[in-house]
Order: sequence, then structure tokens, then C-alpha cells
Amino acid sequence: MKNTAQRLQLVPSQFFAALNTKIAALQDAGREIIRLDIGSPDLPPAPHIVMALAQAAASADSHGYQNHKGPAALRQAWAGMYQRVHGVELDPENEIVPLLGSKEGIFHLAQAILDPGDVALIPDPGYLTYASGAILAGGRPYSTPLLPERYYLPDLTTIPPEILRRTRLLWLNYPNNPTAATAPLEFFAAAVEFARQHGLLVCHDAAYSQVTFEGYRAPSILEVPGAKEVAVEFNSLSKSHNMAGWRVGAAVGNVQALKALYAYKTNADSGHFLPIQQAAIAAMTGDQDWLAGRNEIYRQRRDCVLSTLRALGLDPATPKASLYVWSPVPAGFTSAQFVSHLLEATGISLTPGTVFGQGGEGFVRIALSSPTEQINAAMQRIRAIL
Repeated sequence: MKNTAQRLQLVPSQFFAALNTKIAALQDAGREIIRLDIGSPDLPPAPHIVMALAQAAASADSHGYQNHKGPAALRQAWAGMYQRVHGVELDPENEIVPLLGSKEGIFHLAQAILDPGDVALIPDPGYLTYASGAILAGGRPYSTPLLPERYYLPDLTTIPPEILRRTRLLWLNYPNNPTAATAPLEFFAAAVEFARQHGLLVCHDAAYSQVTFEGYRAPSILEVPGAKEVAVEFNSLSKSHNMAGWRVGAAVGNVQALKALYAYKTNADSGHFLPIQQAAIAAMTGDQDWLAGRNEIYRQRRDCVLSTLRALGLDPATPKASLYVWSPVPAGFTSAQFVSHLLEATGISLTPGTVFGQGGEGFVRIALSSPTEQINAAMQRIRAIL
């Protein structure tokens, strides 16, 4: 019997799965490891969100199968949040598809849209699921470099015409993972026009749009007039409301693309657990003031990391949003060498930039999602070793 499908050989092994095994071995040997590698919020959701989950779970009729689109109140909550945060109007019936986390939707959209040989334009460095979704759909990922001198915005004018003729999807992600870069609304307007000219779908991953600092507001691509004609945006409560493990997301925007995504989903998965959907409604419709205090904690952690790195002669940019600092590595190291050196010498785990593509060489991603005291301790260890 054949062990695996050949297409699985085309995607790399999952970095964090291998890292978890290595860290577990170090911990078994008595090492204390500080993990600044994965962007999983350490802070809990607001109490009213947890209370809504508990109350719904206590109800005897909450435990059956659910509709793929969830209750109408959930889609109305997403629409209300987009209106409040971005001034964007969404039709809850046709322009919103709830997801089991945005990663699921990102992967499934590629399966729903791409035929073998179709091209998806993928940021490099970028979130791995953009490329793996295209590959496992039989498509071809084509890298669009994100360069520091362009503020990590892709130059869409450099894509060869023969590639554009086969392109179906353009992936964007701002605030960006891993670089923490942000994009102005003017860039999104240019991307929408580019998609219109070339007959492709823009897919914007906006998972970090509510993790912002010092008054910055991250725009939605759907704020561009006419964007719904060519664009889908993926959003999530994982980072915005500290609900990463709850797996709550949504795809919004272009009706035709959402119909294709929904058709695929109804064959691939089922509706979410109703108490989690009720808690998601509470998250989006209840008190939002707590998010500002949460973001201030991230800002303080960001500044601790920045001050340490700059004192050591490194020069990372100051992020206006996201959970990350994207830092150059010291001279004489590759990204992987520096990460391995830190882990072995100090017990600090970072993510090498090359995990996100060749364009990440020379950089590491530092997550701000560990307790503040751990981040302070990690920075002290880095100062000592460097």
C-alpha cells in the first residue's frame, strides 16, 4: 500500500511541529525554554466572552450539528464589526462566510478556485498556507518579493505577462506576518485596479488588523470603492480578541468567490460548535474597550525588544501593528544559524525568517505573545550572549 499521495511530497514539513519536538527534548533535559517563536496570544479573552461560552455550553440543546453559515446573529456580528472598525457595509447573507479559523478558509479557497497549472501570487516572505494551499490544489505559487526598500510591499508591475495570464489569485497580508509591515489604503486601491485589469481575485489576510499601536488604524481592502468586485478578505478573532484556539474566522467580500468557498466547505467540514459561535457574537458585539489595554501591553513588550536589539547594534523597524518584531540577525549568522545558536546557548526560541520563504534570509521573527516577564528575561539573556 502506498503511504502518501505524491502531492504531499511537494510541500515542506511543518516547521513548528519539528521545533516542538526539539524543544520538548530540551525541556526533558531540564532546560528552561522561553518561546518567542509562535504568535499565539498568552492573554485570555475578555471575561464576558468566556462567560458567553460557558452559558451556551450549559444549555442542553447546544451540542448538535450546526449550519455551515452559523446563526444569522453571527454573520450580523461580523457585519457590525466591519461597519464599526472599517466603515464597510457587508450583506450578512451573501458577503460573509464563517470559518473554522481563517487558516481553514485560506487553504480551502485555493482548492475552490485553482485548477492544475493556475498561478497564485504569494508574498515572500509570507504565511506558509498561501503556498501550500496552491500546491495541494495543483496550482503553482509564484513569489512576489517583499523587500525592505519597498517597505515590504510587492511590486506588482514586475510580474511577467506569461505568469499573469495564468494567475487566478493574488495574496496580500497587512499588517504583515512575518515582517509586521503595514500597507496604506492607496496600495490596496492599486491592488484592486491591478486585479480588475488582469481578471484575478485579490485575497487579503487581515488577521492582525486590530492589533495596532499608538493610534495607527489598519485599513481593510474593502474600504476601497468597488473592491468587492475583485477581492475577498479573511479575518479572525484569534489575534483581535485573544481567541486563537477557538478557531473563529470569516471570509468576506466577493460573492462569487464566497459561493465557491462555501461549496467546497460543505464537502470538507461541518459547522462550528454553537457555544463558540455564541461567544464569538459576544466578542464582536460586546465591550471593545479592553482591546486598547491589551494592545498597550503588546506595545510595551515591543519596545522592550526594540531597545534591546538596538543596543546590540541591530536596527529593526518599529512595527505599527501585529504581534511581531522582524529583526536582522547579527553579522556572521544566517537566520537558521542564529536561531539555533540562541536556542542552544540561551534557551530562547525564535523563528528564522527562512521559514516564510527565501526572502526571509537574514532575519528572525520575534513574537510578542509570551508573558512580559518572560520577554524581559529573554532580552536579558540575549544581551548576555551577544
